[in-house]
Amino acid sequence: MKIPFEASSRSSLGVEWELQLVSRETRELTSGASEILGELSPGGEHPKAKHELLESTIEVITGVCSTVAEAEADLAGTIAELRPLVEARGLAMMCSGTHPTTDWATQTISPNPRYAKLVEDMQWLARQLQIFGVHVHVGIRSTEKAIPIVNALSSYIPHFLALSASSPFWIGHDTGLASSRSKVFENLPTAGLPYQLAGWDEFESYMETLISTGTIGSIKEVWWDIRPHPTYGTVELRICDGLPTLYEVGMVAALAQCLVDVLDREIDKGYTLPTPKGWVVRENKWRAARYGMDAEIIREDETTVPIRTALLELAHDLKPSAERLDCVEELARVEAVVAGGSSYQRQRTVAASSDLRGVVDSLIGEFDRGRP
Repeated sequence: MKIPFEASSRSSLGVEWELQLVSRETRELTSGASEILGELSPGGEHPKAKHELLESTIEVITGVCSTVAEAEADLAGTIAELRPLVEARGLAMMCSGTHPTTDWATQTISPNPRYAKLVEDMQWLARQLQIFGVHVHVGIRSTEKAIPIVNALSSYIPHFLALSASSPFWIGHDTGLASSRSKVFENLPTAGLPYQLAGWDEFESYMETLISTGTIGSIKEVWWDIRPHPTYGTVELRICDGLPTLYEVGMVAALAQCLVDVLDREIDKGYTLPTPKGWVVRENKWRAARYGMDAEIIREDETTVPIRTALLELAHDLKPSAERLDCVEELARVEAVVAGGSSYQRQRTVAASSDLRGVVDSLIGEFDRGRP
């Protein structure tokens, strides 16, 4: 099975942000996506605002961007279009990896045959997918680069997860995790950590087997934490929890764009990218999901380092790439979030002096302000 890879310009950028629709009265997730999207674009599907699995979710997406600032402006423009339609229905927008209180069993599935099939195939595993994420696409120019870059990026899964962790609560309870979303999502049989493949030929063979055996209908149904996206000609990082603010979305977009750019250029120089040990990748993802910013992650030499230290080192090392890509300010936010706390930490601070309705109010406030 041949899978054509539509190469992109080097380090082009696209971002997808899954937003929650919340009742201002009850603070619970509330359906409204079909009505809002229908009013937003009466003649058909809006190019930058789309349905997701639940009727209480709207996904906003950018076009193909060159810089993080351009992607932020693109997202902000779509949100500005949505805001009056959302507010007219007594709703608010916010984002976090999970909603702190709403029970997934109360939610309505979007009226799309794709989602109906997902629920039919996966049953309870799909019904409980009341989770929200940020996905970042970074363009690469060559099919041969896709799998080596995916493999190498696996080392940085805990960095992205600790920075973005925003799902400590599940149906009114503190899970004890920084990111419960990441554990819920990986229950799907084709989600979770990417397989470490030898190259594009092996990727094509793997997909052919999944499709021919009826495991999936198309390659879009493989939801790895990091995956190649042949249609867009990108590497897609799907590991991040939903981020409450545009400030933080820009931060992880800058981190992703710089990392892929560096790895892409290393291949051009003739270097072979490292493929991390599978058990190290798995253990580090768990540590970031459980402990967030307090995690100690395992290096390839099997020593450990605090994730805070690893993040600051990474941001420092990527500064030359950030200068080249015009995202120095956005990359510098890594240091600010390390110092000030990821969303899961901020949510727990609010919950300690209020209740989970107060956490929802804080998430709405952060979204509206655009920064923590």
